[in-house]
Amino acid sequence: MLLEVKNLITAFDTDRGLLRAVDDISFGLEKGRTLGIVGESGCGKSVTAMSIARLLPQPTGRIIQGQINFHGKDLATIPVSEMRKLRGNDIGIIFQEPMTALNPCHTIGKQLSEVFLLHKKISRKDAWHAAIEMLKLVRIPSPELRAGDYPHQLSGGMRQRVVIALALALRPDLIIADEPTTALDVTVQAQILELIKSIQQDNGSSMILITHDLGVIAETCDDVIVMYAGRIVERAPVRELFSHPRHAYTLGLLESMPRLDTPAKSRLPVIPGMVSALHEMVLGCRFCQRLKREGPTLRDRPAYRQVSPGHWLETCPLCSH
Repeated sequence: MLLEVKNLITAFDTDRGLLRAVDDISFGLEKGRTLGIVGESGCGKSVTAMSIARLLPQPTGRIIQGQINFHGKDLATIPVSEMRKLRGNDIGIIFQEPMTALNPCHTIGKQLSEVFLLHKKISRKDAWHAAIEMLKLVRIPSPELRAGDYPHQLSGGMRQRVVIALALALRPDLIIADEPTTALDVTVQAQILELIKSIQQDNGSSMILITHDLGVIAETCDDVIVMYAGRIVERAPVRELFSHPRHAYTLGLLESMPRLDTPAKSRLPVIPGMVSALHEMVLGCRFCQRLKREGPTLRDRPAYRQVSPGHWLETCPLCSH
């Protein structure tokens, strides 16, 4: 197992006290496989990824419980200096918005060169040549010329390719891709996902892919985690999840996907209600809370157990079957 997350709780200091954004989750990722994390905004997907990478907003966000075992080290407790060495070298992160991930004051060639200078003992000339090679790898045309451009001079798709080059420059064992195609048009999305998958396979890397798009999950991932309100409500191999969803929230997400056979003027089904605010979360089943149910399911946390080989489920009697 390349990565093993055990009983992770991540919380934030707020005016209302310490609130859990990720509430006691566990999962593993084997080498060479891709794990998708799906769910609505506010369900804890990005906080999970930022916990693994130790990039939580400071000083408010912190891991208060659990282990994140990677290459025999617990990322939740190792010194910050050691974590900095792992990021970029062993863990590559593809951020959602390239304009915030890139420094507007430096050329993309300089920013890529710095990755090699920080982690490898090479000259500036060799680092520049390595940066050019990475731009070629992510299929940026005229890389020698583009290396001298600033981020604002590139299109959205080109900027995202640069972010991918930054994340994958040192051939990391783990890639964390947080909504890597959200701001791009459909054709560019497909190109970016194909590029990430191709480089991942060439390097033998594992990947955590965070997305709202179940179609992307179906095409790209081996296994999938469905998160709701800071918890994992279902986890399974991707084919198993799509053919035999067991949780009502998973089923709701799948039913809300547009399909080719959907009549043109018909409305897609929607999940009623919305994700509760962190300070309003109940201890029990939070999907029951969303559906405004009352009774014992709101009081006690549902058991999270294996229901078939590789298939795990939060077993609320009203929401799972």
